[in-house]
Amino acid sequence: MRWLPRRLGMVAGERGSALVEFVFVALVVFVPLVYIVAGFSAVQRGVFASQAAAREAGRVMGTAPDPVTGHERALRAAELAVEDQSVDVADLRLGYAPVGSGCDAAGSYSPTLAPGEEFSVCVTVTVRIPLLPEFVDANTAIGQFVVERDRYVDG
Repeated sequence: MRWLPRRLGMVAGERGSALVEFVFVALVVFVPLVYIVAGFSAVQRGVFASQAAAREAGRVMGTAPDPVTGHERALRAAELAVEDQSVDVADLRLGYAPVGSGCDAAGSYSPTLAPGEEFSVCVTVTVRIPLLPEFVDANTAIGQFVVERDRYVDG
């Protein structure tokens, strides 16, 4: 069976080189691949957090008795939804916009919670990519939820 290693191209000086090649390939290919997957999952977690926070804040705001109480409850609901996705709550912004204007106008509008009123709840979450320093510009994820206040509410 001495002819088999010679036939396969193995010579005595190449013992252990496969291990070195594997470690080199693992460092060059797998480490960046794991980092890319971690970065994409951080971005996706931020998107999920912003969408869930907007939905929960919209539901709370739509059923609130008055705008001040509604905003306080909506902010807390948004914080809880963002915490669920393990995103930093300090990077959360909650605003309201008229329907059809998008979240660009969020902050200049405040809902009155009149029966039949429609408005958008916009939540912006800052997404940080792992292992990048703080001074590197972070991305933001914006979640929007349209609220239609019931026309038949107790007034």
